[in-house]
Amino acid sequence: MNAPGRLDTGSLMPGVNFQDACGPQGLRLYAVADVHGRLDLLAGMHRAIAEDIARERPADWRIIHLGDYVDRGPHSRSVLDFLIDAGARDSRHIFLSGNHEEGMLDFLKMPDPYSLFARYGGVATALSYGVDIERGPIGKAAAALSVAIPSGHMAFLQSLSYFATFGDFFFCHAGIRPGVPLELQSQRDLVWIREEFLNHAGLHPKVIVHGHTPGWEVEVLPNRVNLDTRAYASGRLSALVIDGAIKRILEVREDGSIQRDAVVTP
Repeated sequence: MNAPGRLDTGSLMPGVNFQDACGPQGLRLYAVADVHGRLDLLAGMHRAIAEDIARERPADWRIIHLGDYVDRGPHSRSVLDFLIDAGARDSRHIFLSGNHEEGMLDFLKMPDPYSLFARYGGVATALSYGVDIERGPIGKAAAALSVAIPSGHMAFLQSLSYFATFGDFFFCHAGIRPGVPLELQSQRDLVWIREEFLNHAGLHPKVIVHGHTPGWEVEVLPNRVNLDTRAYASGRLSALVIDGAIKRILEVREDGSIQRDAVVTP
């Protein structure tokens, strides 16, 4: 297995198909999609995972969060508190950066009313810290937000990895640029890419597990799995569970229900 943010290039095998892909022996993986300020769904997902682990007792496990913890939903501050606390309790939690984390940091460095943060959900994030960035000059609002954000939150956002890889799977927020070796992928592509990646039908060196592009259902294809099911709007947060060759979907819903489904092979 490989550490988050580091890649063993000697272990790469070209053209891995989801049907054949396996996680490392004895290590169960949970990949959790875009949370976007939905503390209720994040807490529900962690409870469902804890129940899985307590009931089935895997030899070891990792929970890989695919980024976009903030914006759009109402509780971004509390989501970051939750994740920081989870990581402090157990280092087997892995946290990747999404474009919305990058956008938040960019806004704090260079306030811009037309930025990703200001236009696409950052108003809700700022309000979770008690700051209304729609009132008054944008620079003054950004300065107030900088003061309101705890130093631990800033340290967390600045420490996020851009990818993790285990067995035949490569985890990132948005995707990869086809044809570029995994170890040479740019940070921007890992958190931002869409069309070039989504429209590529060929296999990759590993199966790419990602979020970033919202859909109404989990999308399982031979070369990638998209887990972003619009948690902030749909009330459904999805995860991929990998245990050796077994792959299944875990979904929690805002009504408290949990759905566990076997993955249909593409």
